[in-house]
Amino acid sequence: MRSLICLLAFTASAIAADKPLNILFCFADDWGRYASEYAKHEKFPSPNQVVKTPNIDRIAREGALFSRAYVNAPSCTPCRSALNSGRYFFNCGRAAILNGAVWDPAIPSFPLALKDQGYHIGKAFKVWGPGEPGDAPFGGQAHAFQKAGGRFNNFSEEVTKMVAAGKAVEEAKNELYAEVRGNFDDFLKARPKGAPFLFWHGPTNVHRKWVKGSGEALWGIQPDDLKGKLPKHLPDVPEFREDFGSYLGEIQAFDAQVGVLVKRLEEEGELDNTIIVISGDHGAPGFPGGKCNLYDFGVNVTLAIRWPGQPGGRYIEDFVNLMDLAPTFMEVGGAAIPPGVNGKSLVSLMKSGQSGKVEPERDCVITGRERHVSTAREGNLPYPQRALRKDGWLYIHNFKPERMPMGDTKNLTDSFTPDQDALENNTYEAFPDMDSSPAKAWLIAHRNDSQYKWHFDYAFAKRPQEELYDLRKDPDATINLATEATFAAKKAEMAAELMAKLKAVGDPRVTQDPVPFELPPYTLDTKSDAKGKGKKGKKKDE
Repeated sequence: MRSLICLLAFTASAIAADKPLNILFCFADDWGRYASEYAKHEKFPSPNQVVKTPNIDRIAREGALFSRAYVNAPSCTPCRSALNSGRYFFNCGRAAILNGAVWDPAIPSFPLALKDQGYHIGKAFKVWGPGEPGDAPFGGQAHAFQKAGGRFNNFSEEVTKMVAAGKAVEEAKNELYAEVRGNFDDFLKARPKGAPFLFWHGPTNVHRKWVKGSGEALWGIQPDDLKGKLPKHLPDVPEFREDFGSYLGEIQAFDAQVGVLVKRLEEEGELDNTIIVISGDHGAPGFPGGKCNLYDFGVNVTLAIRWPGQPGGRYIEDFVNLMDLAPTFMEVGGAAIPPGVNGKSLVSLMKSGQSGKVEPERDCVITGRERHVSTAREGNLPYPQRALRKDGWLYIHNFKPERMPMGDTKNLTDSFTPDQDALENNTYEAFPDMDSSPAKAWLIAHRNDSQYKWHFDYAFAKRPQEELYDLRKDPDATINLATEATFAAKKAEMAAELMAKLKAVGDPRVTQDPVPFELPPYTLDTKSDAKGKGKKGKKKDE
């Protein structure tokens, strides 16, 4: 009898071990690498000492927090194209650009691969790109669960509106959290009995624009608490601190949404059968060096993973690219990894139980950029860049240094100042590859101030063909060493390695002549690209 009980217990354990894991994927626009758990690992002043993300911190403490997670491209559509497919963005056809992007249905995506394996898949809001009909990587609106509401996508605007109408701040917040819960409830109710699930929660509230000063008004973030903690390339002035504080407030709103979803998993008894992955699509919008840039401020992002059965409290320092998530999810769900995938599954890394540098081959990442908004430069031309990020070093190759990195601006002269309200609210007023913001408006207004001329040039001026940064001494990448003889050998070494890797993976920028990214349809001028963009009050520019 005792032997039978042991056999039954063993059998039950084996069945449980073979049960497919669910996946909850929380992916925020424009988030960057900001979570309070990072502050424990940093040796220098940082906004991570100010932001409060208890729910994301919990996932990190009960799982793993990655210090060197990078997006493949610091722009919405190409980043998500790489993430969904597991390919470098430049190997995703027209999905390598923002406006005018088209998904190639011949390219497999991990959500549909999991669906084929019997997963119940669903999403709330943004998954891929410019919103073409069909939402191809996820299989269309049939898998959308967002009828409970989506006002949290405009979080500070909606809460501010409700507060002005007489509601308390916390009451207004909870009303929006109820929508998050409602969407997830609808998804869980639609789940076939016993089916594993993939749910992608893709809010856009961290994306511009948000209510000016909302970080302090809604979250109690004091702008002066950021004094001495901003990256060196950002002017440490009240206007920047206030704007950055509002950015952190939106991150805290995202954190609260994560908390709602995790609580529902606990209530459903699914927490310990669900992989939870939390990340974002690139760095901060409307700030120099962030979104649309290959510096760490633009491409280094938060990544926290809670994996059932694996130890918590891990801090992983391997270089990983978010395109690694596609083969990871496919492997978890039992799907075959299709040809053309460039990413490497994180399953072995997560199951190692180790911290620090775990897999020696994960020693670098490649990032890049082609075109962001279509109207940034005359002829809709891109600003092509590729970068190699290795331990302590960053090398960037700018293929067209004669072009403006953040786009052209026709009216900006020493004697003319664009309308400041327009610069805060209309991305297309000047340098349209940087989102409109109070920070952008302030910097342009102070472009002739000698104290801030360097900051203005860092943000908007033409860049040399090559950039090299020693991040061990210059973590914010403010001192370009590419022209210094002392570092000539290091520059040559990294340039050769980057080009060899790009050729090996078939990057059209270096393997095809003419380069397709310089020709239609990538540069096709479609009037719809800018239709409805840049109007005051318009929420999203991606």
